[in-house]
Amino acid sequence: MSGHSKWATIKRKKGAADAKRGKVFTKLIKEITLAARLGGGDLEGNARLKQAILTAKAENMPKDNIDRAIKKGSGEQGGAAAFEEITYEGYGPGGVAILVDVMTDNRKRTVAEIRHIFAKYGGNLAENGSVAWIFEKMGSILLDKKGVDEDHLIEVALEAGAQDVREEENEYEVITEPASFESVRKAIEAASFKYIEAKISMIPQNTVKLTEDKAGSMLKLMEKMEDNDDVQNVYANFDIPDDVMERLS
Repeated sequence: MSGHSKWATIKRKKGAADAKRGKVFTKLIKEITLAARLGGGDLEGNARLKQAILTAKAENMPKDNIDRAIKKGSGEQGGAAAFEEITYEGYGPGGVAILVDVMTDNRKRTVAEIRHIFAKYGGNLAENGSVAWIFEKMGSILLDKKGVDEDHLIEVALEAGAQDVREEENEYEVITEPASFESVRKAIEAASFKYIEAKISMIPQNTVKLTEDKAGSMLKLMEKMEDNDDVQNVYANFDIPDDVMERLS
């Protein structure tokens, strides 16, 4: 069970409660607002904003919330907060490589919180460039295996420009170059496949297999990072065997 695709599944199971949804909405509103501020409110001319809105809709965010965030970011409604984007790098239990994308209005506060989470769960904050080279920006589209014709999915995805279709225990993951992501996503949608998640992500080129004790600490570290209000995304290259994941669940 590899971190780049399976953490999405773990998050969905852990984040089903309404209490979690508020945090998800807060992070998405920040992303929509900043995307609109940087690239304007026109979806067709702003790929980052378009992707943020697709993600928000997948999380069932009300249209009014999305519209307000776009207007705030583009200057039509009040002023957008002066958020700063930073990516922190570090190591988790067992030497797992971790990237943490944050959006903050207080760098000192945020780095202290990130360092504390790393330290508490067996990791450490590292210097820039320490682990970033392990990850590559790619499109990732996850689909539940149930009811999916694998041959048809592969045919549709590759014809639309996908780089690879990977098989996990319960899911398929379609990997694309960032430039091909939108055309592949649309082709999958047009073929009536329902995806669980579709986003531009940081995919690791290799993984670190964890023992059960290290896996438990790693999942706690990931969850605490995700819970932080300033953290937008967390990427890691851990691999947890399915039998270990079953026991931890």
